[in-house]
Amino acid sequence: MKERAYPVYTVNKHAEGLLVGGHPWVYENDILNSPENEPENGTLADVVSTKGSYLGTGFVSLKSKIRVRLISRNANDTFDAAFWRRRVEYAWNYRKTVLEPADLSACRVIFGEADQFPGLTVDRFSNILVTQTLSVGMEKLKPILFPILAEVLRADGQTIDGIYERNDEALRAKEGLEQNKGWFELPGETHPASTQTEICENGVYYHVDFENGQKTSFFLDQKYNRRAVARLAAGHTVLDCFTHTGSFALHAAHFGAKEVIGVDISDYACEFAAENARLNHVEDRVRFECANCFDYLRAAQEAHQKFDVVILDPPAFTKTRSAVQGALRGYKEINLRGMKLVREGGYLITCSCSQHVTPPLFREMLLDAQKDARVKLRQVEWRTQGRDHPILLSSPETEYLKCAIFQVLS
Repeated sequence: MKERAYPVYTVNKHAEGLLVGGHPWVYENDILNSPENEPENGTLADVVSTKGSYLGTGFVSLKSKIRVRLISRNANDTFDAAFWRRRVEYAWNYRKTVLEPADLSACRVIFGEADQFPGLTVDRFSNILVTQTLSVGMEKLKPILFPILAEVLRADGQTIDGIYERNDEALRAKEGLEQNKGWFELPGETHPASTQTEICENGVYYHVDFENGQKTSFFLDQKYNRRAVARLAAGHTVLDCFTHTGSFALHAAHFGAKEVIGVDISDYACEFAAENARLNHVEDRVRFECANCFDYLRAAQEAHQKFDVVILDPPAFTKTRSAVQGALRGYKEINLRGMKLVREGGYLITCSCSQHVTPPLFREMLLDAQKDARVKLRQVEWRTQGRDHPILLSSPETEYLKCAIFQVLS
């Protein structure tokens, strides 16, 4: 191993076990010895065991409980522009391998720790890359990394007209970073005038407002789940709760649903969803109602309404372990009511993007809801996030999406 130029953190056995097992984070409580001179926030440091064995190199975050986020376990790596170019190429080549060619124009290009870019998300929406940076190390790397992103994709024949940052996320405060959003200025280039673009997913077209939409503006992680659900909708009536900009609802209509109702509490989302319906020429079979989905489900149940397919895709009900029980009560309520709205032999599609609501907890909640609803759920599929959101087996934080498809029987 060549001589090291980085400050060194020594960690306890607990952290050593996690790192050797492939987990990418070092928590401040697991650090036994810190560098004599505190490193600059966002710079690189080595991590070693109590015996001095090298465990990895990562970005230091002095304001976070995650003190070091590993980027490499190879002591011979040199962290220059060529290193980051290889990393971007690895990430893009992975997508080209696991995704169908038509899906590359709307996909997640970088998924944080799963692609060894801690705290960085990069989504592609046609000609635009939309980023969200949640670690101080990645924030400092942007002037080097972001031009490389555009260069690598363009070298592969992809059209990239600009990079838009969606850093209006409260989690940045945990890294000592301010919230902001806007165009990243690529050297010598002029960014597009509009902050909207158009994508196609599974044959369904969407206007994407990457300035104002939730997170990076469109939830790409459900791409293949929407495709799986679409085939159940043909000739049927569909209720899509928490529809956002209409992605599940529009898939159902596009693939032959007889009638679709999409419900969301946001006026903006419903207006955008209706615009997307017109874009796909399905406005005669799909309508959107602005309402609180909890209230809508309750009222629909009281009115004895029935649907062939009910879709529940709510936002995360919790982002902390301490709030999991409250989240489970919310999930149970909407699922119990959803089950009661499904006709005998129809289908319930239920999702959770709350990482702290683990698959076993989600399944247990569904069992409780099924009992109270006095129905039987026959599992068709148990699905997760798309292949462009890869899961690290050693990092449970990278697995968050549950999407279960059930037939509802009496």
